Formats: sequence, C-alpha cells, structure tokens
Amino acid sequence: MPQDEPQPASRRRTRLYALTDGRTAAAHTVLTMDTTITAAVADDAHGGLPTEWQEVLDLCAPPGGRAVAEIAARMNIRLTPMTLLLGELADRGLITHRPPLAASETTDVNLLMRIRDSLARI
Repeated sequence: MPQDEPQPASRRRTRLYALTDGRTAAAHTVLTMDTTITAAVADDAHGGLPTEWQEVLDLCAPPGGRAVAEIAARMNIRLTPMTLLLGELADRGLITHRPPLAASETTDVNLLMRIRDSLARI
C-alpha cells in the first residue's frame, strides 16, 4: 500500500468573529477607511498572535504605516470587518492610529510651492 505523500500545509485563517471576540461594533476605537495605521510592537513580539494580526503588524511596520482601506485590500478582507479587527488591535495597544490630515493641512499653498521648487531643482 503506497504511503500518502505529505500535503503542503494550507494556511488556515481564523474567522473574523473569533479575532474580534464576536463583536460587530468597535468597543473603544473607531477608525475610518483613511486612518493611518502603524504597528506599535517590534517584529519579534508577533509570536503567538493570530495569523491575521501578524499580517497587519507586518504590513504596517513603522515608520510609514498604511491606510485602513489599503490594509483591507491587501489582506482581501471587507472594510467593515477590517475596521473591527484594527479596532481590536488598537484597544490592545498593538497598533497606533492617526486620523487623516484635514483639508486645511493638505492645501497649504506655501508648502506646495516649496515642494514644486524643490522638485524643479532636482
């Protein structure tokens, strides 16, 4: 009788309701799709965390971080469950979040002119 060949280990994903303790609304942290998320723990501290949490922390390594919508797209998870998952991570202190810049902060004409001038010098 031939011995069965070992099958490659399939990556098992945890159900989202298990990752958020069954919550359907954020407990404390409410995030929007354009909030920037940055990991607050070192890469070596990811052990023992659920796979999806580790993926989020890897995607959001400091100093840059990523927007909630980008994280959801890269992990192929709908936006609402992703905001719940990220809210859970924020409540546990595993990530930091920064709201998007206000329109007044992104339309500083003097800043835009300095950027234009700097680019022209390159």
